[in-house]
This record gives sequence, structure tokens and C-alpha cells, in this order.
Amino acid sequence: MNITGHSFLGSTRADDSSQTFHVSNAATGEPLEPAFHSASTEDLEKAVSLATQAFSSYSSVAPETRAEFLRTIAEKIDALGDEITPRMMAEAGLPEPRCNGERGRTCGQLRMFAGLIEEGSWVDARIETAEPDRAPIPKPDLRSMRRPLGPVAVFCASNFPLAFSVAGGDTASALAAGCPVIVRAHSAHAGTAEIVASAIQAAVAECEMPEGTFSMIFDAGIELGTVLVTHPGIKAVGFTGSRTGGRALMDAAAARPEPIPVFAEMSSVNPIFILPGAMAERGEAIAQGLVGSVTLGAGQFCTCPGIVIAGASEIFQSTLKDGFTEAVPATMLHTGILNNFANGLKKLQGLSGVDTIAEVSSDEDNKARPAILKASASDFISNPGLSEEVFGPSSLIIECGSKQDMIAAANSLEGQLTATIHATDEELAQAGDLLQILEQKAGRLIINSFPTGVEVNSSMVHGGPYPATSDGASTSVGTGAILRYTRPVSFQGFPDSALPAELQSSNPRGIARLVNGSLES
Repeated sequence: MNITGHSFLGSTRADDSSQTFHVSNAATGEPLEPAFHSASTEDLEKAVSLATQAFSSYSSVAPETRAEFLRTIAEKIDALGDEITPRMMAEAGLPEPRCNGERGRTCGQLRMFAGLIEEGSWVDARIETAEPDRAPIPKPDLRSMRRPLGPVAVFCASNFPLAFSVAGGDTASALAAGCPVIVRAHSAHAGTAEIVASAIQAAVAECEMPEGTFSMIFDAGIELGTVLVTHPGIKAVGFTGSRTGGRALMDAAAARPEPIPVFAEMSSVNPIFILPGAMAERGEAIAQGLVGSVTLGAGQFCTCPGIVIAGASEIFQSTLKDGFTEAVPATMLHTGILNNFANGLKKLQGLSGVDTIAEVSSDEDNKARPAILKASASDFISNPGLSEEVFGPSSLIIECGSKQDMIAAANSLEGQLTATIHATDEELAQAGDLLQILEQKAGRLIINSFPTGVEVNSSMVHGGPYPATSDGASTSVGTGAILRYTRPVSFQGFPDSALPAELQSSNPRGIARLVNGSLES
């Protein structure tokens, strides 16, 4: 397809604007054509107006019809693979297998949510039938289910140009819930975003969805994003990015006359705890796995293990030193991420008590150099700077002399997406105190594995206490993500004909429901 660089406003495209920007080739830094036109405030107004108008009808679309819409989007993205992959490789510097895999994940998510809304139990239908003769007060007929919030603003992530972008998990779950979506494309992969947006726009037309069901805006700066979040027509926000960016959106949303929820994924160092028995039994293998986990995808996964808490081990550290010394310098997604990684690593190396075990030697200034560092448990606990995320291929080993050191280190941690324990069966049976702490610190607990790799299914929790996310009660991956863009609504005393199908006495959709305290289907 021909990339034009213009925002999507429902079924139309925005006009040229005076403010433009180019996407750079991630590997070479050279600008890629065409120029992209930043949306105007008038464009944004039109997008929100269309979404607001679309909400009443789109939220009432039959689940089976909405499911077919999501499947159609997936089919059209699949069909554009030959166009998406080359552009994604140029913009993000990712290898072809990763691009194709991410496209598969994106389409799989859309189809997963299609199946979810057809199955229907996610609406959490609850029915309490009337008891007019109950004494001393009659019991009314009361029924409840989850209903969509309204138009949702989605901010694309930089590290997943497809799976956390225009048609990624935020968009898929919001559309599945019945919410129109306005996407703010990431400026680092705007061409990829336009190709995917064209597929969604075509699916809207083919499935005869309301025009404002989907829009996407380009923005060279950050101001328009703030305007979007504070617009009274927007009822929720999905964001994946930095703590600074997420915090700014949270504050803007909270300051509105009508505050709205911001579901922001922001910062996580994903600690790994290695207990003494596991270290003695398989320390070398754990170190080899850690090298692979930290350097995978140039460390640009939100579940990259940035902190390893363990006792001292010569074979463990020597294996890490060899692995990181031999690691390959990596192209990062864009120069902004590369610069942030280099600056963050330099800052960490300059802190008191931090020693560098190994750092890749390279003359390639445009590539990230993987590194492994170490510090003592006492320094880690006393200096919060040691626990700050450095997004990229590096990790910090925290040497502990005792279990008490590990417990103290665990207690000092902020909220995390993941927390991992490597232990023998005997150690795990005695690790209840550590597990209890980590359950309060992270959204996903892992035993004897590594956190990189996020399975997309009904059991995944990709979230965690602040600052991992803004709302530790939610997940951005898996079918549970649909709940973020809904709220419970009760219907009291309604005649059966006026109720949503999910709550009608005959259960025409055949979904699982809680009826007078008992689960029925």
C-alpha cells in the first residue's frame, strides 16, 4: 500500500499539516519516506466526536457481530504481512522472524478476544430473582453485568510495533468490550502503524461498524496526547511506556473535572532470586539462561530481568562474564531508547558500590552494548538508585550473604510485573516467607524459569503494583484485559424484554451465570 502519512479520522483521512516528522531507519539513522503530518486539535476533535457518536450503537452490536469484526481485522492484517514486515524491520530494526512472530501474536490476540466475547461469561452476569412475599422487606429482582466504559484512547508502545500498538492488546480488548478506540501512533514506527490502521479502517467498512469505531492520529510531540487524555469524550486510557510518560497521563486524567482510569504499564526490573541449593546444583545453567534472557531482543522486553538477587558463586559469575563478553552489540528500536539505555547504564555504573563484571566492547556507537554488573545487598537496600530500571540488555547482580539479606532486598523492591525464584524442591517448601513478599510485589510469580516470554491466554497476568502499572488489579495481556474497559451495571425491576440478552431469564446466549448464588450455564 502507499503510505501517505495522514491521520485516520473515522472513514476519512486528515489533510496536510504544517508540522511534519520523519521516521528514522533504526539501524542506519537515515530518514524514511514519507513525511508524517501531525494531527491538529481540530482533527482530534473530529476523531473524539465520531467516537462519541459511535459508542451508543457500537456498544450495542451483538457479540457475534463484534467477534466477526475482530476476526476480519486479523484477516486483513495477515493479508498485509508482505507490506508490514519490511517496513517494521526498517523502522524498528527487528529481524524478520520477530516481525512475523509479532504479527502472529497480534492476530492471535484479536481472534482470542473474538472467541471470548462469543463465549460470554466475561460479562459476569449475576441474577437475583424477586421474592415479593419476603418479610419484613420484599426482595426486588436485581440483575447485573459488565458494560463498556466509552471511547478509549490507546497510546502505542515503542518496543512492540504490532502487539502493543495500533491493533495490539489495548485496542483488541477495548473493541471487544464495545468501546470505540482512538489510537495515538508511536512516532518511531508510524509507517507500520499506518499499514495496520488501514486494515482496521477497511474492516470497519466491510463489517458495517459505526464510522467512529476507530481513528488514529499522528503526533510529532507530546502535547496532543495530553489533549486527548483530557478530552471529556474519552472515558479510559491504555498506555505502555516510560514511568515519566505514564505518570504524566495519570496526573492529567486525575485532574479532569471527570477523572478517568489510566491503565499504564511503566517500569519493572523483574527480579530473579536464586536460592543457595539451586545455585550449587545448577548455577552455571542458570547463568547461561540469564544471559539469553537479558540479551533477548536487545533487552527491550518489559519483562527483561534487570535485578538478580543471589549468594556469591564463582562459577555463576564467571559464566556470566563469559556470556556477556561474547554477547553481540544490538540495534535498538530507535535512537531515543538507545540513548536512554546508554545514559542509564552509565549512571548505574557511576553509583557507589557498583562493579562491572563484563561489558561488550564495541566501536559501534549506534548499537547497545550488553553489560552485567554487581553490588552488595547492603548497598542495594540503602540506595534506591540501584533498583531503577535500565531498559535494555543489562542486569545487576545483588550479592547476598544470607537469607535475611534476600528477604530484606525483597522487601525493598517496588511493584514489579514479574518476580522469579530459582530453588530446589526442598528450598521451595521452605520459601513461604519470600513467596508471600513477592506475591505482594509482582503480578506474575515464576519458578525455575525466566520472565521473558509472555504467554497470551486466559491465565496470564501482565500487570503489577505501582510503578509496574498504574492499576495492579488489572492485566494488559490475556482475556482478563477486557475488564479494564468495562464497569458493572445493575438492572432492578426490569421486565425481561427490556434486559440485555445476557440477563434475560431464558438465557438466550447460553452463557454461564450466577443465579441466586449458584453458578448455572
